[in-house]
Amino acid sequence: MEDGTKNKIAVEGVIGLANKIYGYARVSTREQNEERQIIALKEMGVPEKNIFIDKQTGKNFERPQYKKLLKKLDGETILYIKSIDRLGRSYRDLCEQWRIITKEKGADIVVLDMPILDTRKDKNLLGTFISDLILALLSYVAESEYDLIHKRQAEGIAAAKARGVKMGRPPRPLPDNFHEVYQEWKHKKISVAKAAEECGMPQTTFYDRAKAFEKKRIDNN
Repeated sequence: MEDGTKNKIAVEGVIGLANKIYGYARVSTREQNEERQIIALKEMGVPEKNIFIDKQTGKNFERPQYKKLLKKLDGETILYIKSIDRLGRSYRDLCEQWRIITKEKGADIVVLDMPILDTRKDKNLLGTFISDLILALLSYVAESEYDLIHKRQAEGIAAAKARGVKMGRPPRPLPDNFHEVYQEWKHKKISVAKAAEECGMPQTTFYDRAKAFEKKRIDNN
C-alpha cells in the first residue's frame, strides 16, 4: 500500500472518530457565558461543530439543541458534559434522560467534573450499578440545591418587601405633558387611548400611572 493511501486512511480514521464525539453545554440565561464549558469540551477532543449549546433553564428537557443532539447519538458515540447539572436539574427527568442515552441509544456519557460518571469504564453489572447509583445521588443533590436556592431567593424578596424595599426597575419619569393630559382625561375631554398616545405609553401603563398619580395627590393632601 502506498504512503499516500495509508495517510488517507489514517486521516479518515481520525475524522471518523471525531465525528463520533459530541459535547453538550447549557447556561440558564442568554446573559450567562458558556465559554468555560466549551473550552473543557474542546480539550477532550470534541469538534466545535459537534458541540450543542442551549441557553435555557435546566428544569426540563424541552430544549431545541438537546433534542438535535439526541438524534445524533447511537451505540458508537460518546457524549461529554462539563457537569451533571449542565445536562439537567430535575432528579426524575435527569435519570430518565440518562437511561435513554445509555440504554436506548447505547451511547456513552462522560461527566468531566465527576470522573466516576464515565460509562466507558467497568461495563459489567457492578460498574453499571455503581454508575447509576452515583447518578441518582448527584441528581437528587442538584435538584435539592436548585430548590434551596430558589427558596432562599423567595425568602429574601419577601423579607425585603416587608422592609419596604421596592423590587424591580424604578418606573420611568412621567412625560412633561402628563399632568395636562391627565387633567383632560380626568374631566372626560379625551379618551384613555388618546391620553396614552399623547404621553407615548400603552393604555394600561397610562391608566396605572394615572391612578398612582391620583393616589399620591390624595395622600399628600
